[in-house]
Amino acid sequence: MKVEEVCTRAVKSCTPETSVADAADLMSEGDFGSLPVVDEAGKVLGVVTDRDLCMALALTGQPAPDLPVRVVLHPVLHTCRPADGVRDALRLMRIHKVRRLPVVDGAGILQGMVSFTDLALAARPDRLAGSADVTDEDIALALKSISARKRPEESLIPAPPTTAVV
Repeated sequence: MKVEEVCTRAVKSCTPETSVADAADLMSEGDFGSLPVVDEAGKVLGVVTDRDLCMALALTGQPAPDLPVRVVLHPVLHTCRPADGVRDALRLMRIHKVRRLPVVDGAGILQGMVSFTDLALAARPDRLAGSADVTDEDIALALKSISARKRPEESLIPAPPTTAVV
């Protein structure tokens, strides 16, 4: 099974200069927990999650309308392609502890999003699964890995600068 068979194609996105407030509005309107961040050509630069937005507001103390989403973009982006196998997408999610992957073409242009939920809904029992299918066991093992606590150096929000008290 291929990613293009299970991914969501109609995806909202924002730019690096979109405010945290506007990004949160888009997420709320669409009832989703992440938003791809794209440049003017539609090339994916990163992804922000509802958690990223909350943490940015808490850690920076800036008002949501004044804070651009670029402040929460992680320098490493994990993506997949429409023709990739669903097992490969799940492996990326497991290894990188992410629940969603932007689906991009060869130029990095956004084609959709595939979520852990998309893959879980497409999973098959081991006894019925083919070699290209995601199994229920694959989902359980990936969930265990994805849900493990991240190390502090994996945080998406930079730590606030420390100041010395004299």
